[in-house]
Amino acid sequence: MKFVLELFGGFFILASLLTLVKSTYWWIRVLDFPRVQIALFSTFILGAYGYFYGYETTAAKLFAGLLVLGIVNEIIHVYRYTPFVPVQALRSKIKAPKNSFGFMISNVRMSNKRYERFLKLVKQTDPDMLLINEPNQRWADALSELDARYPYAIKKPLENTYGMMFFSKFPLSHVDIRFLVEEGIPSFYALVELPTGKKFDLFTVHPQPPHFDKDTDTREAELLTVAKMAKDSPWASIVAGDLNDVAWSYSTNLFRKISGLLDPRIGRGFYNTYNALIPFFRYSLDHIFYDPAFRLIRLQRLPKFGSDHFPIFIRLNYEPLEADEHDVPVADQEDHEEAIELIEGVKDTIPATSPVNDIIDSSPSSGGSK
Repeated sequence: MKFVLELFGGFFILASLLTLVKSTYWWIRVLDFPRVQIALFSTFILGAYGYFYGYETTAAKLFAGLLVLGIVNEIIHVYRYTPFVPVQALRSKIKAPKNSFGFMISNVRMSNKRYERFLKLVKQTDPDMLLINEPNQRWADALSELDARYPYAIKKPLENTYGMMFFSKFPLSHVDIRFLVEEGIPSFYALVELPTGKKFDLFTVHPQPPHFDKDTDTREAELLTVAKMAKDSPWASIVAGDLNDVAWSYSTNLFRKISGLLDPRIGRGFYNTYNALIPFFRYSLDHIFYDPAFRLIRLQRLPKFGSDHFPIFIRLNYEPLEADEHDVPVADQEDHEEAIELIEGVKDTIPATSPVNDIIDSSPSSGGSK
C-alpha cells in the first residue's frame, strides 16, 4: 500500500512539474489537460499517506512537500476559471440590445450519425451563427436543410475529422478558407455584417491536438498566427472553434495576450465541452474569444447529442463605446518574441500560400519591418 501511494504520488508530482517546461513535445503538453484531476488525485494521496503512515521522516516530509508543490502548481493554472476571481468579460447592461447575436459552436464528431438530434438542438437554440467542426460529406448532406434557415455559409467538409462548416443569418464578405500551417487543416475567415450595419471579423480554427508522434508546434503556430491577425485587424474580432487546447494552458494564455481578446469563462467556470462521454475527464476544448468591443449576455454549455463534445452557446452584444471598461490582456516584449519564435518554428512545413509567411517575413528576426 505504501509503495503504491509513493509510486502514484511520484507520477503525479512529475506530471505536474513537467508542465512548467516550455516545450511543444506532445508528451509534455498533453499534461496541460488533466490539471484538475491531477490536483484531486494528489490531494487524495497526500491525505491517505498522512493518515496511514504519517510524515515523521525526512523522506516522507519531502514527499509531502513535492505533492503540495504539484497541487499548488495545478491550482494556479485553473483558479481563474472559478467564481472566486473577478470576471474578465463584462455583461451587457442594455435591456434591448440592437447589435446582439447568438453563436453556437459544436464539434459533431465525424463518426457520430445522430444527425436529427443535432438538428433538433440547433432548431431549439436558434443561433444566428453556427460553427460545426469535424463534418464530412455525410454530415454536410444530412444538414442540408440548414441552408433554408441560414442564407450565408462557408463549407469545407472533409473525411479527415478536420472538416468545417459555418452558417450565418448575417451577410458575410471577404470570405476565405485558409490552410494556415498544415494542408488538410482548414480555418475560415469572414467579415460579418450585423443587421444594423456594424461589422466584425470572424476567425474559426480547429488545429490538431497533442497525441503520440504529434507535437503541438503546428497548433501553437496556427493559434498565434490567428491571434496576430485579430490584433492587427481594423475590426473587432471573434476567434472560435475547437482549439484542442485547454483554457488554462500556457499557449492559450499567450494567445489571449497576443490577440488582446477576452475569455468569458474567466471568473465564471470551466464550461468543459470534452469529453461528453466520460464525466470525470472533461476539459474546455471548444472556445470563443472576443474583442472588448463586445459585451456578454449569456454563456451556456448545451446538452449532448451523440458527439464526444458538448456544444457551447454564447450571446454577445456589440458595444464598442464601453470597450475600455474591460481588463484587456496585454502582451509584453517577451510574449511577442516567443510568439514569433513559435510561428517561425513551422516555416519549413507551412503551405506556400499561407499568410503565415507574411508574418514570418515581417518579423524582426527575419530582417523585416516591425
